[in-house]
Amino acid sequence: MRHDANLTTDRPTFVTHLECSMTGERYEADQLHGLSRVGRPLLVRYDLEGASAALPRDALTRRPADLWKYRELLPVRQTQNIVSLGEIATPIIPLDALAREVGAKHLWVKDEGRLPTGSFKARGLVMAIAMAKELGVTTIAMPTNGNAGAAAAAYASRVGIESVIFCPADTPEVNVREIAAQGARVYRVNGLIDDCGKLVGQGAKERGWFDLSTLKEPYRIEGKKTMGLELAEQLDWELPDAIFYPTGGGTGLIGMWKAFAEMEALGWIGSKRPKMIAVQAEGCAPMVRAFWAGERHATRWEDAHTIAMGIRVPQAVGDFLILDAVRESGGVAMAVSDEAIARAVDDAARKDGLLLCPEGGATLAAWRKALAEGLVGPDEKVVLFNCATGLKYPLADQSTTLDKNEPIDFAAL
Repeated sequence: MRHDANLTTDRPTFVTHLECSMTGERYEADQLHGLSRVGRPLLVRYDLEGASAALPRDALTRRPADLWKYRELLPVRQTQNIVSLGEIATPIIPLDALAREVGAKHLWVKDEGRLPTGSFKARGLVMAIAMAKELGVTTIAMPTNGNAGAAAAAYASRVGIESVIFCPADTPEVNVREIAAQGARVYRVNGLIDDCGKLVGQGAKERGWFDLSTLKEPYRIEGKKTMGLELAEQLDWELPDAIFYPTGGGTGLIGMWKAFAEMEALGWIGSKRPKMIAVQAEGCAPMVRAFWAGERHATRWEDAHTIAMGIRVPQAVGDFLILDAVRESGGVAMAVSDEAIARAVDDAARKDGLLLCPEGGATLAAWRKALAEGLVGPDEKVVLFNCATGLKYPLADQSTTLDKNEPIDFAAL
Protein backbone atom coordinates (compact mmCIF):
# COMPACT_ATOMS: atom_id res chain seq x y z
CA MET A 1 0.00 0.00 0.00
CA ARG A 2 1.27 3.46 -0.90
CA HIS A 3 2.68 5.55 1.94
CA ASP A 4 -0.06 8.18 1.45
CA ALA A 5 -3.00 5.81 1.02
CA ASN A 6 -4.70 7.04 4.20
CA LEU A 7 -4.61 10.59 2.84
CA THR A 8 -5.74 9.93 -0.72
CA THR A 9 -8.14 6.96 -0.66
CA ASP A 10 -11.86 7.67 -0.30
CA ARG A 11 -13.29 5.86 2.72
CA PRO A 12 -16.78 5.77 4.23
CA THR A 13 -17.63 8.15 7.06
CA PHE A 14 -19.89 7.44 10.02
CA VAL A 15 -20.48 10.70 11.92
CA THR A 16 -24.16 10.87 12.90
CA HIS A 17 -24.37 14.01 15.02
CA LEU A 18 -22.77 16.08 17.77
CA GLU A 19 -24.01 16.24 21.34
CA CYS A 20 -23.54 18.46 24.35
CA SER A 21 -21.20 16.80 26.82
CA MET A 22 -23.27 18.17 29.72
CA THR A 23 -26.89 17.82 28.65
CA GLY A 24 -26.80 15.34 25.76
CA GLU A 25 -28.60 17.82 23.50
CA ARG A 26 -28.19 16.82 19.87
CA TYR A 27 -26.60 19.08 17.23
CA GLU A 28 -26.45 18.60 13.49
CA ALA A 29 -23.21 17.33 11.97
CA ASP A 30 -21.59 19.07 9.00
CA GLN A 31 -22.32 22.53 10.41
CA LEU A 32 -19.94 24.93 12.12
CA HIS A 33 -20.30 24.78 15.90
CA GLY A 34 -18.48 26.15 18.94
CA LEU A 35 -19.70 25.36 22.45
CA SER A 36 -23.17 24.02 23.14
CA ARG A 37 -26.06 26.24 24.21
CA VAL A 38 -25.09 25.75 27.87
CA GLY A 39 -21.46 26.67 27.15
CA ARG A 40 -20.02 23.15 27.25
CA PRO A 41 -17.93 21.13 24.76
CA LEU A 42 -19.62 19.25 21.96
CA LEU A 43 -18.72 15.61 21.34
CA VAL A 44 -18.77 13.91 17.93
CA ARG A 45 -20.88 10.74 17.75
CA TYR A 46 -20.59 7.93 15.21
CA ASP A 47 -22.56 5.01 13.86
CA LEU A 48 -20.20 2.54 15.50
CA GLU A 49 -22.12 -0.49 14.23
CA GLY A 50 -21.61 0.70 10.67
CA ALA A 51 -17.97 1.57 11.35
CA SER A 52 -17.37 -1.89 12.80
CA ALA A 53 -18.66 -3.54 9.62
CA ALA A 54 -16.58 -1.25 7.39
CA LEU A 55 -13.38 -1.41 9.42
CA PRO A 56 -12.47 -4.78 10.93
CA ARG A 57 -9.72 -4.37 13.50
CA ASP A 58 -7.29 -6.50 11.50
CA ALA A 59 -7.61 -4.18 8.49
CA LEU A 60 -5.60 -1.56 10.35
CA THR A 61 -2.43 -3.62 10.03
CA ARG A 62 -2.58 -3.22 6.25
CA ARG A 63 -2.65 0.57 6.37
CA PRO A 64 0.28 3.00 6.70
CA ALA A 65 1.07 3.72 10.35
CA ASP A 66 -0.16 7.28 10.72
CA LEU A 67 -2.98 9.14 12.45
CA TRP A 68 -5.22 9.01 9.37
CA LYS A 69 -5.42 5.21 9.31
CA TYR A 70 -8.45 5.54 11.61
CA ARG A 71 -10.44 7.51 9.03
CA GLU A 72 -13.74 5.74 9.69
CA LEU A 73 -13.58 6.92 13.31
CA LEU A 74 -12.68 10.52 12.44
CA PRO A 75 -14.93 13.42 11.44
CA VAL A 76 -13.53 14.54 8.06
CA ARG A 77 -15.97 13.56 5.32
CA GLN A 78 -14.18 14.60 2.14
CA THR A 79 -10.77 13.16 1.29
CA GLN A 80 -9.71 16.43 -0.33
CA ASN A 81 -10.07 18.22 3.00
CA ILE A 82 -7.51 16.08 4.78
CA VAL A 83 -4.42 18.03 5.77
CA SER A 84 -1.17 16.40 6.82
CA LEU A 85 2.44 17.13 7.65
CA GLY A 86 3.25 13.48 8.36
CA GLU A 87 1.45 12.47 11.58
CA ILE A 88 3.34 9.25 12.28
CA ALA A 89 2.54 6.66 14.91
CA THR A 90 4.71 7.73 17.84
CA PRO A 91 6.97 5.17 19.52
CA ILE A 92 6.59 3.64 22.97
CA ILE A 93 9.98 3.72 24.68
CA PRO A 94 10.87 1.83 27.88
CA LEU A 95 12.61 3.64 30.73
CA ASP A 96 14.40 0.52 31.89
CA ALA A 97 17.13 2.11 33.99
CA LEU A 98 14.73 4.29 35.94
CA ALA A 99 12.35 1.38 36.45
CA ARG A 100 15.12 -0.89 37.75
CA GLU A 101 16.10 1.70 40.36
CA VAL A 102 12.79 1.16 42.15
CA GLY A 103 12.14 -2.46 41.26
CA ALA A 104 9.47 -1.72 38.63
CA LYS A 105 9.07 -3.79 35.50
CA HIS A 106 6.97 -1.94 32.94
CA LEU A 107 7.58 1.80 32.65
CA TRP A 108 7.04 3.16 29.16
CA VAL A 109 6.93 6.59 27.53
CA LYS A 110 4.80 7.32 24.50
CA ASP A 111 6.94 9.99 22.89
CA GLU A 112 4.65 12.47 21.17
CA GLY A 113 7.56 14.78 20.45
CA ARG A 114 8.10 12.91 17.17
CA LEU A 115 4.97 14.46 15.61
CA PRO A 116 4.96 17.46 13.23
CA THR A 117 5.81 20.71 15.04
CA GLY A 118 7.32 18.56 17.79
CA SER A 119 4.31 17.99 20.05
CA PHE A 120 1.06 16.10 20.54
CA LYS A 121 -0.79 19.31 19.77
CA ALA A 122 -0.40 18.26 16.14
CA ARG A 123 -3.00 15.52 16.68
CA GLY A 124 -5.73 17.87 17.81
CA LEU A 125 -4.92 20.76 15.51
CA VAL A 126 -4.60 18.70 12.34
CA MET A 127 -8.19 17.54 12.88
CA ALA A 128 -9.50 20.96 13.88
CA ILE A 129 -7.91 22.64 10.85
CA ALA A 130 -9.09 19.91 8.46
CA MET A 131 -12.64 20.41 9.73
CA ALA A 132 -12.25 24.18 9.57
CA LYS A 133 -11.36 23.78 5.92
CA GLU A 134 -14.29 21.42 5.33
CA LEU A 135 -16.74 23.82 7.00
CA GLY A 136 -15.51 26.96 5.20
CA VAL A 137 -13.56 28.77 7.92
CA THR A 138 -11.18 31.41 6.59
CA THR A 139 -9.56 32.74 9.81
CA ILE A 140 -8.90 30.94 13.10
CA ALA A 141 -7.77 32.44 16.38
CA MET A 142 -6.62 30.77 19.58
CA PRO A 143 -4.66 31.22 22.80
CA THR A 144 -1.59 29.09 23.42
CA ASN A 145 1.19 28.35 25.85
CA GLY A 146 3.34 27.59 22.81
CA ASN A 147 2.96 24.20 21.15
CA ALA A 148 -0.71 24.40 20.21
CA GLY A 149 -0.15 27.73 18.49
CA ALA A 150 2.74 26.28 16.49
CA ALA A 151 0.64 23.36 15.30
CA ALA A 152 -2.32 25.57 14.45
CA ALA A 153 -0.13 27.95 12.47
CA ALA A 154 1.52 25.16 10.52
CA TYR A 155 -1.67 23.37 9.51
CA ALA A 156 -3.55 26.59 8.82
CA SER A 157 -0.79 27.75 6.47
CA ARG A 158 -0.91 24.36 4.79
CA VAL A 159 -4.53 24.87 3.74
CA GLY A 160 -4.54 28.65 3.27
CA ILE A 161 -6.43 29.58 6.44
CA GLU A 162 -5.35 32.75 8.23
CA SER A 163 -4.28 32.26 11.87
CA VAL A 164 -4.12 34.73 14.77
CA ILE A 165 -2.39 33.49 17.93
CA PHE A 166 -2.22 35.04 21.42
CA CYS A 167 0.32 33.77 23.96
CA PRO A 168 1.49 34.75 27.45
CA ALA A 169 4.48 37.09 27.33
CA ASP A 170 6.72 34.50 29.00
CA THR A 171 5.99 31.76 26.46
CA PRO A 172 9.26 30.04 25.46
CA GLU A 173 10.92 32.11 22.77
CA VAL A 174 11.36 29.19 20.39
CA ASN A 175 7.59 28.66 20.39
CA VAL A 176 6.79 32.31 19.69
CA ARG A 177 9.22 32.46 16.79
CA GLU A 178 8.05 29.10 15.45
CA ILE A 179 4.44 30.29 15.39
CA ALA A 180 5.39 33.41 13.43
CA ALA A 181 7.70 31.49 11.10
CA GLN A 182 4.82 29.22 10.13
CA GLY A 183 2.64 32.08 9.02
CA ALA A 184 0.57 33.23 11.99
CA ARG A 185 0.16 36.69 13.42
CA VAL A 186 1.33 36.15 16.99
CA TYR A 187 0.78 38.50 19.91
CA ARG A 188 2.43 38.36 23.34
CA VAL A 189 0.04 39.21 26.18
CA ASN A 190 0.88 40.29 29.73
CA GLY A 191 -1.24 37.55 31.30
CA LEU A 192 -1.94 33.81 31.38
CA ILE A 193 -3.51 31.59 28.75
CA ASP A 194 -7.05 32.23 29.95
CA ASP A 195 -6.40 35.97 29.63
CA CYS A 196 -5.33 35.30 26.06
CA GLY A 197 -8.51 33.29 25.58
CA LYS A 198 -10.62 36.28 26.58
CA LEU A 199 -8.94 38.33 23.85
CA VAL A 200 -9.66 35.58 21.34
CA GLY A 201 -13.31 35.61 22.36
CA GLN A 202 -13.53 39.37 21.95
CA GLY A 203 -11.81 39.20 18.59
CA ALA A 204 -14.11 36.43 17.43
CA LYS A 205 -17.11 38.71 18.13
CA GLU A 206 -15.60 41.81 16.57
CA ARG A 207 -13.64 40.34 13.67
CA GLY A 208 -15.49 37.12 12.87
CA TRP A 209 -12.54 34.84 13.68
CA PHE A 210 -13.41 31.22 14.43
CA ASP A 211 -12.40 30.44 18.03
CA LEU A 212 -10.16 27.38 18.00
CA SER A 213 -9.52 27.42 21.77
CA THR A 214 -9.23 24.10 23.60
CA LEU A 215 -12.61 22.30 23.63
CA LYS A 216 -14.43 25.36 22.27
CA GLU A 217 -14.81 23.48 18.99
CA PRO A 218 -15.59 19.75 18.69
CA TYR A 219 -12.74 18.34 16.68
CA ARG A 220 -9.51 18.67 18.64
CA ILE A 221 -10.82 15.88 20.88
CA GLU A 222 -11.20 13.67 17.81
CA GLY A 223 -7.59 14.23 16.81
CA LYS A 224 -6.34 13.64 20.34
CA LYS A 225 -8.37 10.44 20.71
CA THR A 226 -6.04 8.83 18.18
CA MET A 227 -3.54 8.55 21.04
CA GLY A 228 -5.89 6.02 22.61
CA LEU A 229 -6.54 4.17 19.35
CA GLU A 230 -2.84 4.03 18.56
CA LEU A 231 -1.80 3.00 22.06
CA ALA A 232 -4.26 0.09 22.09
CA GLU A 233 -3.09 -1.11 18.68
CA GLN A 234 0.60 -0.84 19.65
CA LEU A 235 -0.02 -2.91 22.80
CA ASP A 236 -1.88 -5.61 20.86
CA TRP A 237 -5.26 -4.37 22.08
CA GLU A 238 -4.42 -4.78 25.76
CA LEU A 239 -4.54 -1.43 27.53
CA PRO A 240 -1.97 -0.63 30.22
CA ASP A 241 -2.78 -0.60 33.93
CA ALA A 242 -2.21 3.14 34.27
CA ILE A 243 -1.72 6.19 32.07
CA PHE A 244 -0.02 9.31 33.44
CA TYR A 245 -1.11 12.31 31.40
CA PRO A 246 0.09 15.95 31.73
CA THR A 247 -3.16 17.82 32.17
CA GLY A 248 -3.81 21.44 31.31
CA GLY A 249 -6.88 21.73 29.10
CA GLY A 250 -7.11 17.93 29.21
CA THR A 251 -8.18 17.34 25.61
CA GLY A 252 -6.01 14.26 25.26
CA LEU A 253 -7.19 12.62 28.47
CA ILE A 254 -10.81 13.23 27.47
CA GLY A 255 -10.11 12.04 23.93
CA MET A 256 -8.44 8.80 25.03
CA TRP A 257 -11.31 8.02 27.39
CA LYS A 258 -13.72 8.52 24.48
CA ALA A 259 -11.56 6.31 22.25
CA PHE A 260 -11.61 3.47 24.79
CA ALA A 261 -15.42 3.54 24.91
CA GLU A 262 -15.67 3.57 21.13
CA MET A 263 -13.21 0.69 20.77
CA GLU A 264 -15.18 -1.42 23.24
CA ALA A 265 -18.37 -0.71 21.28
CA LEU A 266 -16.55 -1.78 18.11
CA GLY A 267 -15.47 -5.03 19.78
CA TRP A 268 -11.79 -4.13 19.50
CA ILE A 269 -11.08 -4.20 23.25
CA GLY A 270 -12.78 -5.48 26.37
CA SER A 271 -14.05 -3.56 29.38
CA LYS A 272 -10.65 -3.18 31.08
CA ARG A 273 -9.57 0.44 31.46
CA PRO A 274 -6.32 1.96 32.67
CA LYS A 275 -6.28 4.18 35.71
CA MET A 276 -6.16 7.69 34.28
CA ILE A 277 -3.74 9.81 36.31
CA ALA A 278 -4.17 13.54 35.63
CA VAL A 279 -0.81 15.18 36.34
CA GLN A 280 -0.49 18.86 37.20
CA ALA A 281 2.15 21.13 38.72
CA GLU A 282 1.90 22.28 42.32
CA GLY A 283 1.91 25.88 41.08
CA CYS A 284 -1.18 25.27 38.90
CA ALA A 285 -3.35 22.40 40.07
CA PRO A 286 -7.07 23.23 39.72
CA MET A 287 -8.00 19.63 38.78
CA VAL A 288 -6.09 18.20 41.72
CA ARG A 289 -7.83 20.56 44.14
CA ALA A 290 -11.26 19.75 42.70
CA PHE A 291 -10.59 16.01 42.64
CA TRP A 292 -9.65 15.77 46.30
CA ALA A 293 -12.47 18.11 47.30
CA GLY A 294 -14.96 15.81 45.56
CA GLU A 295 -16.04 18.55 43.15
CA ARG A 296 -17.10 18.00 39.55
CA HIS A 297 -15.97 21.45 38.44
CA ALA A 298 -12.66 23.21 39.11
CA THR A 299 -12.45 26.85 40.10
CA ARG A 300 -9.77 29.10 38.63
CA TRP A 301 -6.26 28.71 40.06
CA GLU A 302 -4.87 32.09 41.00
CA ASP A 303 -1.20 33.04 40.54
CA ALA A 304 -0.51 30.05 38.30
CA HIS A 305 3.19 29.32 37.84
CA THR A 306 5.33 26.35 36.82
CA ILE A 307 8.26 25.51 34.58
CA ALA A 308 5.93 23.14 32.72
CA MET A 309 4.25 25.86 30.65
CA GLY A 310 1.99 23.47 28.75
CA ILE A 311 0.08 22.57 31.90
CA ARG A 312 -0.11 26.14 33.21
CA VAL A 313 -3.85 26.36 32.57
CA PRO A 314 -5.68 28.07 35.44
CA GLN A 315 -9.16 27.00 34.34
CA ALA A 316 -10.36 24.43 31.79
CA VAL A 317 -13.73 24.44 30.02
CA GLY A 318 -13.71 20.62 30.03
CA ASP A 319 -12.99 20.32 33.75
CA PHE A 320 -15.91 17.98 34.47
CA LEU A 321 -14.97 15.69 31.57
CA ILE A 322 -11.44 15.36 32.93
CA LEU A 323 -12.62 14.67 36.47
CA ASP A 324 -15.30 12.23 35.31
CA ALA A 325 -12.75 10.18 33.35
CA VAL A 326 -10.28 10.13 36.24
CA ARG A 327 -12.92 8.99 38.71
CA GLU A 328 -14.56 6.44 36.40
CA SER A 329 -11.16 4.88 35.75
CA GLY A 330 -10.25 4.56 39.41
CA GLY A 331 -7.42 7.02 38.86
CA VAL A 332 -6.38 10.17 40.70
CA ALA A 333 -5.29 13.73 40.05
CA MET A 334 -1.77 14.47 41.28
CA ALA A 335 0.42 17.57 41.61
CA VAL A 336 4.22 17.54 41.55
CA SER A 337 6.77 20.23 42.33
CA ASP A 338 8.89 22.05 39.77
CA GLU A 339 11.95 20.59 41.54
CA ALA A 340 10.64 17.05 41.00
CA ILE A 341 9.85 17.86 37.37
CA ALA A 342 13.36 19.17 36.69
CA ARG A 343 14.92 16.18 38.41
CA ALA A 344 12.80 13.76 36.36
CA VAL A 345 13.78 15.43 33.08
CA ASP A 346 17.45 15.23 34.05
CA ASP A 347 17.23 11.60 35.18
CA ALA A 348 15.42 10.38 32.06
CA ALA A 349 18.03 12.02 29.82
CA ARG A 350 21.09 10.90 31.78
CA LYS A 351 20.00 7.36 32.66
CA ASP A 352 17.74 6.32 29.78
CA GLY A 353 18.79 8.72 27.02
CA LEU A 354 15.32 10.19 26.48
CA LEU A 355 15.00 13.97 26.63
CA LEU A 356 11.56 14.75 28.02
CA CYS A 357 9.83 18.10 27.92
CA PRO A 358 8.95 19.54 31.35
CA GLU A 359 5.35 18.33 31.03
CA GLY A 360 6.61 14.84 30.24
CA GLY A 361 8.95 15.14 33.19
CA ALA A 362 5.90 15.89 35.33
CA THR A 363 4.43 12.49 34.46
CA LEU A 364 7.64 10.73 35.50
CA ALA A 365 7.73 12.70 38.74
CA ALA A 366 4.08 11.79 39.36
CA TRP A 367 4.74 8.09 38.70
CA ARG A 368 7.55 8.13 41.24
CA LYS A 369 5.25 9.80 43.76
CA ALA A 370 2.40 7.40 43.01
CA LEU A 371 4.71 4.40 43.39
CA ALA A 372 5.97 5.67 46.75
CA GLU A 373 2.41 6.25 47.96
CA GLY A 374 1.12 2.88 46.76
CA LEU A 375 -1.22 4.36 44.13
CA VAL A 376 0.43 2.16 41.50
CA GLY A 377 2.39 -1.04 42.00
CA PRO A 378 5.87 -1.98 40.72
CA ASP A 379 4.39 -4.77 38.58
CA GLU A 380 1.80 -2.58 36.85
CA LYS A 381 2.17 -1.66 33.20
CA VAL A 382 2.45 2.12 33.07
CA VAL A 383 2.52 4.52 30.12
CA LEU A 384 3.71 8.10 30.57
CA PHE A 385 2.92 10.68 27.90
CA ASN A 386 5.77 12.93 26.82
CA CYS A 387 3.85 15.63 25.03
CA ALA A 388 6.66 17.43 23.19
CA THR A 389 10.29 17.22 22.24
CA GLY A 390 12.58 18.42 25.00
CA LEU A 391 14.54 20.36 22.39
CA LYS A 392 11.88 23.09 22.41
CA TYR A 393 12.75 24.12 25.95
CA PRO A 394 15.77 25.96 27.36
CA LEU A 395 18.55 23.58 28.40
CA ALA A 396 21.26 24.40 30.90
CA ASP A 397 24.76 24.77 29.45
CA GLN A 398 26.80 22.05 31.15
CA SER A 399 29.73 22.11 28.76
CA THR A 400 33.35 22.95 29.56
CA THR A 401 35.53 25.12 27.32
CA LEU A 402 38.96 23.99 26.13
CA ASP A 403 41.67 26.21 24.65
CA LYS A 404 43.28 24.42 21.70
CA ASN A 405 46.37 26.59 22.08
CA GLU A 406 47.05 25.45 25.65
CA PRO A 407 48.20 22.03 26.92
CA ILE A 408 45.22 19.79 27.61
CA ASP A 409 45.21 17.38 30.53
CA PHE A 410 43.47 14.44 28.86
CA ALA A 411 43.67 12.40 32.03
CA ALA A 412 41.32 14.92 33.63
CA LEU A 413 38.79 14.83 30.80
